[in-house]
Amino acid sequence: MGVFSNKIDREQLKPGDHIYSWRQAYIYAHHGIYVGDGMVNHFTRGGGQEIGTGTVLDRFLCSSSPAKDTDTPCPKCGDQNKTDGVISSCLDCFLSGDSLYLFEYGVSAPYFLAKARGGTCTLAVADPNEDVLRRASFLLENGFGGYNVFNNNCEDFAVYCKTGLLISTSISVGRSGQAASCLAAASTVVSTPLRFMTTSFSGLAAVGYTMYCVSRLVSDIGVRRDVSKVPVEMLVASPDIDEPEKMEMLIASPEIDAPEKVGDVSKED
Repeated sequence: MGVFSNKIDREQLKPGDHIYSWRQAYIYAHHGIYVGDGMVNHFTRGGGQEIGTGTVLDRFLCSSSPAKDTDTPCPKCGDQNKTDGVISSCLDCFLSGDSLYLFEYGVSAPYFLAKARGGTCTLAVADPNEDVLRRASFLLENGFGGYNVFNNNCEDFAVYCKTGLLISTSISVGRSGQAASCLAAASTVVSTPLRFMTTSFSGLAAVGYTMYCVSRLVSDIGVRRDVSKVPVEMLVASPDIDEPEKMEMLIASPEIDAPEKVGDVSKED
């Protein structure tokens, strides 16, 4: 664990950990919550493709559902190639032959910026593991809405399980650091003011990287002010978690100020 890599050994895993594994030559990572006994709860579109954007991306981004030969399905998971929503898979199927990484919470701003790749850490502080496991279990039974690569993806699911936080406006991407990084990079590339700020290649690179870092930082769920802690019971009561406008209305409701229930005991935010 460190600035250069979040890779860990299986022996270091604890129930409630937010883990991820890189896919397709490090193009993106798939995220989930380790729930113990070698099992992971994670959120996937399934059906052969993870994102289903209807664009050229669909040609090379494959499903985050466990990839197993249907003739020899996993004895623990069965055939999950066509399964979507929140599913439970064994660690081997979740990793799909790749390495195991641990997502970090409560990091400092300098450490966050040193991690140039999004989707590996956040400034937000994680809740106790018992709360995390309860959310992951509840959502396994009740779902997490429809999969949306920008507003409601596997990282969004894991971050919600760890923090209980949701974005309360529809002006940006969801909680996903990967989506925020893509947006930050795209904004930097197409930003016209850059050409007026410097004439040298090194200066352009420095200004561009600064803009990228600032955009990533202000988009992090641990920094943003438009976030609210939403009880998981209220979350699943709305079928439109993947539609930011409708989630904005849900979070704005007076009931959202009620403390989240953990078991039979109420917990103050």
